[in-house]
Amino acid sequence: MHHMSWLEAGVIGAVQGITELFPVSSLGHSVLIPAVIGGSWQADLNVSSPESPYLAFIVGLHVATAVALIIYFWRDWLRILTGLITSIAHRSVRTADQRLAWLLVLATIPVGLVGLVAEHWFRTTLSKPVPTAIFIMINGLLLLGAEALRRRDRTVDTEYVDERTTGPISDRQLARQPVGQATLIGSAQILALAPGISRSGVTMVAGMLRGLNREDAARFSFLLATPVILAAGALKLGDLTGPLRSALLLPKTFRLGSH
Repeated sequence: MHHMSWLEAGVIGAVQGITELFPVSSLGHSVLIPAVIGGSWQADLNVSSPESPYLAFIVGLHVATAVALIIYFWRDWLRILTGLITSIAHRSVRTADQRLAWLLVLATIPVGLVGLVAEHWFRTTLSKPVPTAIFIMINGLLLLGAEALRRRDRTVDTEYVDERTTGPISDRQLARQPVGQATLIGSAQILALAPGISRSGVTMVAGMLRGLNREDAARFSFLLATPVILAAGALKLGDLTGPLRSALLLPKTFRLGSH
């Protein structure tokens, strides 16, 4: 089993932290960087290898990202979770928070199902340098196309944004989405199972194509990301606490007998 070094872990962690702020794929860069550097990096940091501690490490990084999002949006998540709980307790959906909570649940189901069924195929077949590089280029083209569309419709978009603020008012607007539209936007996250396709980028593009302005599309994208990342972390919890845990806790440069 290959083991990560402190330098490898630090570089990949920094890449995750930086790329998470932009609509680019952190997973895609985590696949390409070891391939570009080569040598022990390519051997140690291989997502597609069986029993890969690197995959467990990346999952852990994404869970940390989700925790950071929860901390940053804690007031919003408290409101949304309260809406979900009260909706279940009263068996009704009356408020914007309750409706938004259920829209997030429904929008997460498609990618959750596909992830359960096809995660292994995506990882072993597509998580390689050449497919990843192709998907990164596709991701760039999607973002360029969405920006061109936004500029074409900028007059309508500006009028829409002028009546808006962030926070609860934005959430009330998001809660007015039809169920089908929210589910379709959430389903776009399926594409992000392929390394190189940004989850936030593809959901923002889907939201803008369905009529959301850029600010609301970005907010809905961040809200959608949290349950998906946490669910993926829960599925890989065994790796994070099982045999692969030793490869993460004690990098190879500190192992007795390592050369």
